Amino acid sequence: MSRDNLGEFELRVLLTLLRLGDDAYSVPIVRELERRTGREVAAAAVYIALRRLEERQLVRSELRDPGARGGRQRRHFLLTDEGRAQMRETHRAYMRLAEGLGPLLEDA
Repeated sequence: MSRDNLGEFELRVLLTLLRLGDDAYSVPIVRELERRTGREVAAAAVYIALRRLEERQLVRSELRDPGARGGRQRRHFLLTDEGRAQMRETHRAYMRLAEGLGPLLEDA
């Protein structure tokens, strides 16, 4: 797999960031992934994927103060323009692969 391709888990993490918007930090990311996939997700796997995506400049992160809700600072993650472009290309590739397969995937 080339460096430009997104792995399945990386794509899931990016889709989750897109869905969460401004509230994308570790706990909501893990919870949303679990809710959407119906599978348990290891927080460590999410951290590793986020670090890898940040190294590739597909996401950026920033520490934010908790504000009125109190507690400690949290590292929030945001998609970069390059991250959105990679997601679009990966989505298009999946759609091209799946084109016309609907009838083959239906229950017999």
